Amino acid sequence: MAASELYTKFARVWIPDPEEVWKSAELLKDYKPGDKVLLLRLEEGKDLEYRLDPKTKELPHLRNPDILVGENDLTALSYLHEPAVLHNLRVRFIDSKLIYTYCGIVLVAINPYEQLPIYGEDIINAYSGQNMGDMDPHIFAVAEEAYKQMARDERNQSIIVSGESGAGKTVSAKYAMRYFATVSGSASEANVEEKVLASNPIMESIGNAKTTRNDNSSRFGKYIEIGFDKRYRIIGANMRTYLLEKSRVVFQAEEERNYHIFYQLCASAKLPEFKMLRLGNANNFHYTKQGGSPVIEGVDDTKEMAHTRQACTLLGISESYQMGIFRILAGILHLGNVAFTSRDSDSCTIPPKHEPLSIFSDLMGVDYEEMCHWLCHRKLATATETYIKPISKLQATNARDALAKHIYAKLFSWIVDHVNQALHSAVKQHSFIGVLDIYGFETFEINSFEQFCINYANEKLQQQFNMHVFKLEQEEYMKEQIPWTLIDFYDNQPCINLIESKLGILDLLDEECKMPKGTDDTWAQKLYNTHLNKCALFEKPRLSNKAFIIQHFADKVEYQCEGFLEKNKDTVFEEQIKVLKSSKFKMLPELFQDDEKAISPTSATSSGRTPLTRTPAKPTKGRPGQTAKEHKKTVGHQFRNSLHLLMETLNATTPHYVRCIKPNDFKFPFTFDEKRAVQQLRACGVLETIRISAAGFPSRWTYQEFFSRYRVLMKQKDVLSDRKQTCKNVLEKLILDKDKYQFGKTKIFFRAGQVAYLEKLRADKLRAACIRIQKTIRGWLLRKKYLRMRKAAITVQRHVRGYQARCYAKFLRRTKAATIIQKYWRMYIVRKRYKIRRSATIVLQSYLRGYLARNRYRKMLREHKAVIIQKWVRGWLARMHYRRSMQAIIYLQCCFRRMMAKRELKKLKIEARSVERYKKLHIGMENKIMQLQRKVDEQNKDYKCLMEKLTNLEGIYTSETEKLRSDLERLQLSEEEAKIATGRVLSLQEEIAKLRKDLEQTQSEKKSIEERADKYKQETEQLVSSLKEENTLLKQEKETLNHLIVEQAKEMTETMEKKLVEETKQLELDLNDERLRYQNLLNEFSRLEERYDDLKEEMTLMVNVPKPGHKRTDSTHSSNESEYTFSSEIAETEDMPLRTEEPSEKKVPLDMSLFLKLQKRVTELEQEKQVMQDELDRKEEQVLRSKAKEEERPQIRGAELEYESLKRQELESENKKLKNELNELRKALSEKSAPEVTAPGAPAYRVLMEQLTSVSEELDVRKEEVLILRSQLVSQKEAIQPKNTMTDSTILLEDVQKMKDKGEIAQAYIGLKETNRLPAMDCHELNEDGELWLVYEGLKQANRLLESQLQSQKRSHENEAEALRGEIQSLKEENNRQQQLLAQNLQLPPEARIEASLQHEITRLTNENLDLMEQLEKQDKTVRKLKKQLKVFAKKIGELEVGQMENISPGQIIDEPIRPVNIPRKEKDFQGMLEYKKEDEQKLVKNLILELKPRGVAVNLIPGLPAYILFMCVRHADYLNDDQKVRSLLTSTINSIKKVLKKRGDDFETVSFWLSNTCRFLHCLKQYSGEEGFMKHNTSRQNEHCLTNFDLAEYRQVLSDLAIQIYQQLVRVLENILQPMIVSGMLEHETIQGVSGVKPTGLRKRTSSIADEGTYTLDSILRQLNSFHSVLCQHGMDPELIKQVVKQMFYIVGAVTLNNLLLRKDMCSWSKGMQIRYNVSQLEEWLRDKNLMNSGAKETLEPLIQAAQLLQVKKKTDDDAEAICSMCSALTTAQIVKVLNLYTPVNEFEERVSVSFIRTIQMRLRDRKDSPQLLMDAKHIFPVTFPFNPSSLALETIQIPASLGLGFISRV
Repeated sequence: MAASELYTKFARVWIPDPEEVWKSAELLKDYKPGDKVLLLRLEEGKDLEYRLDPKTKELPHLRNPDILVGENDLTALSYLHEPAVLHNLRVRFIDSKLIYTYCGIVLVAINPYEQLPIYGEDIINAYSGQNMGDMDPHIFAVAEEAYKQMARDERNQSIIVSGESGAGKTVSAKYAMRYFATVSGSASEANVEEKVLASNPIMESIGNAKTTRNDNSSRFGKYIEIGFDKRYRIIGANMRTYLLEKSRVVFQAEEERNYHIFYQLCASAKLPEFKMLRLGNANNFHYTKQGGSPVIEGVDDTKEMAHTRQACTLLGISESYQMGIFRILAGILHLGNVAFTSRDSDSCTIPPKHEPLSIFSDLMGVDYEEMCHWLCHRKLATATETYIKPISKLQATNARDALAKHIYAKLFSWIVDHVNQALHSAVKQHSFIGVLDIYGFETFEINSFEQFCINYANEKLQQQFNMHVFKLEQEEYMKEQIPWTLIDFYDNQPCINLIESKLGILDLLDEECKMPKGTDDTWAQKLYNTHLNKCALFEKPRLSNKAFIIQHFADKVEYQCEGFLEKNKDTVFEEQIKVLKSSKFKMLPELFQDDEKAISPTSATSSGRTPLTRTPAKPTKGRPGQTAKEHKKTVGHQFRNSLHLLMETLNATTPHYVRCIKPNDFKFPFTFDEKRAVQQLRACGVLETIRISAAGFPSRWTYQEFFSRYRVLMKQKDVLSDRKQTCKNVLEKLILDKDKYQFGKTKIFFRAGQVAYLEKLRADKLRAACIRIQKTIRGWLLRKKYLRMRKAAITVQRHVRGYQARCYAKFLRRTKAATIIQKYWRMYIVRKRYKIRRSATIVLQSYLRGYLARNRYRKMLREHKAVIIQKWVRGWLARMHYRRSMQAIIYLQCCFRRMMAKRELKKLKIEARSVERYKKLHIGMENKIMQLQRKVDEQNKDYKCLMEKLTNLEGIYTSETEKLRSDLERLQLSEEEAKIATGRVLSLQEEIAKLRKDLEQTQSEKKSIEERADKYKQETEQLVSSLKEENTLLKQEKETLNHLIVEQAKEMTETMEKKLVEETKQLELDLNDERLRYQNLLNEFSRLEERYDDLKEEMTLMVNVPKPGHKRTDSTHSSNESEYTFSSEIAETEDMPLRTEEPSEKKVPLDMSLFLKLQKRVTELEQEKQVMQDELDRKEEQVLRSKAKEEERPQIRGAELEYESLKRQELESENKKLKNELNELRKALSEKSAPEVTAPGAPAYRVLMEQLTSVSEELDVRKEEVLILRSQLVSQKEAIQPKNTMTDSTILLEDVQKMKDKGEIAQAYIGLKETNRLPAMDCHELNEDGELWLVYEGLKQANRLLESQLQSQKRSHENEAEALRGEIQSLKEENNRQQQLLAQNLQLPPEARIEASLQHEITRLTNENLDLMEQLEKQDKTVRKLKKQLKVFAKKIGELEVGQMENISPGQIIDEPIRPVNIPRKEKDFQGMLEYKKEDEQKLVKNLILELKPRGVAVNLIPGLPAYILFMCVRHADYLNDDQKVRSLLTSTINSIKKVLKKRGDDFETVSFWLSNTCRFLHCLKQYSGEEGFMKHNTSRQNEHCLTNFDLAEYRQVLSDLAIQIYQQLVRVLENILQPMIVSGMLEHETIQGVSGVKPTGLRKRTSSIADEGTYTLDSILRQLNSFHSVLCQHGMDPELIKQVVKQMFYIVGAVTLNNLLLRKDMCSWSKGMQIRYNVSQLEEWLRDKNLMNSGAKETLEPLIQAAQLLQVKKKTDDDAEAICSMCSALTTAQIVKVLNLYTPVNEFEERVSVSFIRTIQMRLRDRKDSPQLLMDAKHIFPVTFPFNPSSLALETIQIPASLGLGFISRV
């Protein structure tokens, strides 16, 4: 389609901008052909009318889709132009913090001005072996590509690093060299790679300086050739330098410095060795103070000087030469301070005894007067005469500066030559990689000769670069069989011809230099006459006649002609050079020995740079005339020649380009200045690469990738089985112009912009699909909403209508109710009126009848009352007397009771106070409260009694009243008497009034008493309530105290549990660390052993004819057997000829270096052991503090232990004395040869035999006592176990453990080596192989001693830790019991509390006594068992000794083997032992180990059969008590297994087979060792098969070490097999097809995610895992070991996958996260199928799982950030930030992660303490353990198949 069709509404374009260079805008309407104005809207919202150029009518550049922004390769962009490149670089640099970007074959590196953690060893290992397009852009990727092409194509390589000053060229070159040094290593022991890296500090100090743009700017160009041998290891290097800027020696601009070395010297002037240089502050010297900035912030010149001297020493520059260099440099500084005074205008002088010149002469060793003379004069030679002419002050100053520059240039050349000599290798160089660090294109306000040479060099490099890019494009087209059309690219050959051709600028310059009166003006005129208006690239400035303009490939540059001739001539006076050559200082003439042309123009430049090349080893000889001609070579001529030589070198190599960009001029970190970046992109050729790519077909897709990406644009009928044809059919429909694409063999090629068009179609199709989906979804949602609303309306209608119906029914009910109410109401009114009338009539009748009745009643009542009055009067008279007497009695009672109540009140108050005291004392409070409660109850009872008395009084009063009534009746009867005593009635009435008053008084007293009683009752109730409140408070306090006690107990329990868990975790971590260190030591040891074997084989190959007297040992008897037993060397010497040692001086370096490393490691382990011992001691002290009640018993036990240890020592000393006496007696008997003395009946013989018998009995007694004491010590200390060793290795081990000093260990090692060796016979008989064997044998012995000591320390530490864990658990249980007891006791009274505590103490003591009794019984059993064994052994020894004394001579005792006499053979059936002859041992090892095929054994035989057979052979040797046979068999077995693994170490089946058999052999040695801990699961029959004579604990340790080595080798084999599959299967392959779309790729082709036939998939990994698991199971490997292998495999898979994810931007997307999670779920499913979920393998994948989740989670808000921080616990902060920075949308519907969100994540994670390392350690191997796994297989049931060829073995 036409390009104009893409300019539609909402299309985004780039428009020029004076500030930002390019601005993004959006079209507001479609463009139509013929439009002159585009309506645009900028990103800030401003509308703009963009006018098109009426002449060109060029449309603005289109902007790439967002999904293409931030690509790794700029050529992957659909629109290739300047704004797209600039924007892509800016996004990667600012937003993603990525400084590297590919641009086709060029790596663009932007200087971040900040240290980044992307250059570590882990990053180097990650890029090693990777394809360049598979990983993110990096300088290491370029270096790896160069290294790989060198090895693959066998062609030399070059890495060309260019850029402006301050862009980072030197650093990039340095990292490239570091990569080569790390990846390749060195071919010798001289550490050449360190020397190559050490050359950098030297060259930086003498060739770098501070400029306004860079603090460490290289002021010269250099080309370093790093040489490699045939195995592609570094063997040496060579350096060539170009254009040293010598003018900086004598002049520096403002804010700049001279070369670093001068300031380093001034900063170190106070050092003693520098005092002779008479230096001082840098501001005191003219050559170092001109810039006014002598100090660089953050740089210590003193430390830099130390680094420079250290590098010089490493490169072999001696101290004397170093001081010579510093003398010359100091002399240059002093020379700069030489001042001249003018005599007249044509002459000058130097003041007499001028100090700077005097110091210069002293340092240089020249004559002061002579130097003073020639600084002010010069010699002019004509054809006939010679004149000496004085020079002016200005000329003298220029001559002084020229001399200083010349000396510095010669010194620079001398240092470069010596560095090359140090880096030179005697080995022949097979290939090399060159690193060119050269200046980039320069243009300043004033450009002179230096800029001209630099830009000339860049023109040549750009031409070479263009040709190389053009060549690659042509090769790609021809490879794909695309019709080749010539691409028009910029060819700068005309510019080069303008400079270097005949009558070119350089040619005219050299010609003008030869003219006697040539000047810059005349040269400029010649240039104008020759090239102006004739060459389009040459121009003349309008306002200047002393300048010219050249149109370079990057820009136009105006050069000022002033100074060109002088700089090109580079003159220095001959007489000054002669004075320096005559110096007494030997080094100074050496600088000029190859320069007999000091007066030539090539000696030094007065200003500018000079080319330097390598000094030839031998100076070429030629004719004098030829030499004279060479003297006339100018700087330009020299530079042209060296540049041609450089181009020849580069053209002979495969170039790799690195373009360094300086983002800003202020050195701000991660700040991007678009203007500066565009200038450099134009200058470095990046945009030219883009232009060449855009001119052809820049976008390239494979057919499968195109189909996968644009499948959405195809219909089902368009999809064919042939992908190529499908793509062709679709493209013909989509793109009508066939010139826009081409079909190759494997790829489709697109013109620029076509991929963007296809992406637009794809996005439109997806957008239409999204719109259709949205339309359908929205319709469905609205219909659902309508149905819900309709349903709601119907529901509302139903409820409203129901409500209305209910209202009508209610109205009807109310109407009916009103009618009924009216009826009943009217009836009620009538009935009420009737009732009122009727009731009124009845009332009238009642009142009338009542009136009549009352009248009758009144009459009767009067009569009755008269009778009553009489009765009462008579009664009253009797009661008055009684009442007065009762009142007196009651009054007395009240007084008495009041007195008693007061007393009781006092008691109550006292008791109340005692309650307060009880409250304080908290003792017996409840009982007192109960007593008070009882007292209150008693008072209530008293109150009730008083109330009863009052009621009684009332009763009495009523009775008296009745009596009075009776009296009144009597008085009525005696009415007559009353009439007579009428007078007396009046008096009685008065008395009645008095009685009433008394009654009222009594009632008032009663009320007062009641009030007092109520008051007392209230007080009592208040007191009771207060007591109850106090009681509740006390109860609350008690509950709070109980609660606090429970909480404290809970907290203590929790803290103790936490501490226990933490200590347990720490102990486990320490144990794993220690195990890891030990296994790493084993790995290092195996590596050294392999290296020793390789050296041994090389020595064997070198020695064709063996020397007489030397004999090689058998192949199965390697010298490595000395590694396993302390006395194996003695056994070897029996079968080997005598060896002699050469003088020890020859083997000291190798011996002592390794021995010192071992000593250092032992010291570290001892320190760690001491730290752990201190920690254990501290914990023991804590435990002892918590056991305060049991302090006496440990003291008693300790005293007993001390006593028993002393007793044991005493018994051992006595035992030694008895042994000595026994040996003396035997010796005396053997020495006496007289038959009469030694005859059995002789008296002397009888006396001696009696003494021998008594001594033997005493010895037996002592042995029994020693064994008893040792058994007791074992049970008490739980650490020491008595063992019967078959050799003296245990004694040696104990002796080594007692040696704490390194010197003692070394002496013991030397003594052991001397005692184990036979005496030397002839030192000349020992060849180099034998010497290596002896040296390495000693090293292995030392290593063995140290490792045994380490193992014993480790075992003791584990035992102590286990004991501490047990004590902690017991303390925890005891603490819980104490807390429960305390809680119970707090609820008991004091008496019960004391009883409970006593009962608890009695119970505890009883339990402890029972435990002690059980221990005592166990000890008694052990003692009885050991006594029996001791008696049997003593009896055998006695019989052997008697038999030997009677029947065997001393010679026979030495020669014949000793066998036990009594061998029990109770059963005749098979005993599970195999017998073989000594001479068949090699045959056994050969058939069973060396030639055994694992597959046949795994398929046809029982697992671990070789291990069972070997153990049965060991059992028989143990049964025969033949230690030599056991030692020989075990040593041969171990060495043969090592030999097999070395030969077939890459075969997984072989390695796993022997790992399984080694572990089974180890388990058999443990199971049948006779130790109780390993015999728990044995049957009685298996216990009968235990070893009886030998303790093979040391060989168990050796086999364990061998198993560890085999396991590590197995892991390496696994890693090598899985490594190629992981990235392809876990990351690149699309397990879920169609989820992740394929994005366009650039020239750096990444690995395709589409599965081809040769690529690995997840199924490949699962099949490989199944294969591994089935092989491991077939070989009978322990399940626990299989779990560890699986865990290691999954760790490798997770680590490699995550590391590649962190280094690949194209893999960090949402869809890839889904793919990874699916792949991980498949791995987890595999674990479930194999029942391995508890192996810990899933946990190793946690970082990868979290990284995949991080790719899929939402990444916008603060809540998302919080969720990410809590989710990604297994990832480090650096990894989280890296993933977020790399996150790349694959489709337009995804969004990038904002910079603010990443900063939020960093702020939230700033307190997290984790490793700053970015990548996981994929080489990490978890420490392996071999848990004991006893076999249920009975040895007697094992059958040996005939296929093994073991017919020479017989069953016993």
